[in-house]
Amino acid sequence: MKFEERYLNFFVLVGLLLLPIWAQAMDEPFTITLATRAVILALAAVGLNLALGIGGMVSFGHAVFFGIGGYAMGILAYHAQTYTTLSLGVFETGGTNSMPVIWLVAMLLSGAVAFVIGLLSLRTSGVYFIMITLAFGQMFYYFAISWAQYGGEDGLSIYVRNGFPGLNTLVPIEFFGICFVLLCVTLVLFARLQSSPFGLALNAARQSKSRVAAVGLNPTRVKLLAFVLSGAVTGLAGALFADLNRFVSPTMFSWQLSGELIVLIIIGGVGRLMGPVIGACVFVALEHFLGEITDFWHVFLGIILLCIVLFGRGGLIGLITGKEGAHV
Repeated sequence: MKFEERYLNFFVLVGLLLLPIWAQAMDEPFTITLATRAVILALAAVGLNLALGIGGMVSFGHAVFFGIGGYAMGILAYHAQTYTTLSLGVFETGGTNSMPVIWLVAMLLSGAVAFVIGLLSLRTSGVYFIMITLAFGQMFYYFAISWAQYGGEDGLSIYVRNGFPGLNTLVPIEFFGICFVLLCVTLVLFARLQSSPFGLALNAARQSKSRVAAVGLNPTRVKLLAFVLSGAVTGLAGALFADLNRFVSPTMFSWQLSGELIVLIIIGGVGRLMGPVIGACVFVALEHFLGEITDFWHVFLGIILLCIVLFGRGGLIGLITGKEGAHV
């Protein structure tokens, strides 16, 4: 029996919401933390899905934006907690522990860097685009390793979680609620954008740039805007991830993380609204349950990924609904 995709989307979101509520009732805070991790990774993958799923841009450097968001949180929170001044050349600040402010900074910085990377990378396509984004990712990774002021290779610890007005973010269920609401808002925006004229133009640019140009649109500009929005959303996820762990390190820039985000989308379904969410839930579940049995749990992830690529081009959603997703 095949399910309508909108019903599947609803059940996935409800299940993801009910799991931490059940864990709260059973007094299992670690389960809430696992659900929060899945939500944050899903948010990062939703950002990449905008570029990859709709725009066909296979970016192996999206960890750059994830890491920028994380370090934006870490640096601002570090200076606020140590009461030291952060000098930005033209002006100085004492840092901040306010989540909304940190999110705004993370998204603006990630979007700005995405604009520069996209401006250069979109001059190419295919494997060359992949390699350029990968190169930018490695550049930021090695820069973070050499940034001794903020921990270098050892990373930077944040001892107190940042605050949100009216909530105690140290309570796992409340921090989960913040992340879940942000994910839902992003999913709504993704759905609206996908069906908007911009989304249709982006999808057309993925299929045939010459035809888009023939109707008077600039396909490169359309893709660049999508890449910037994608980077900003992934940067927001990076700030939340750093807040969850209260730690940032150069591994947030690693190409392995970029690859994992792509894997999440492929598992759930490329271009699907809930593809990244399902992929993140499967990934975190495998990491937790199989990771307790063996250190080589990635082998099972690889088998699942191989089966999906060979037999389910639409990801798990495609297998359940009987409909293929976008082809990149």
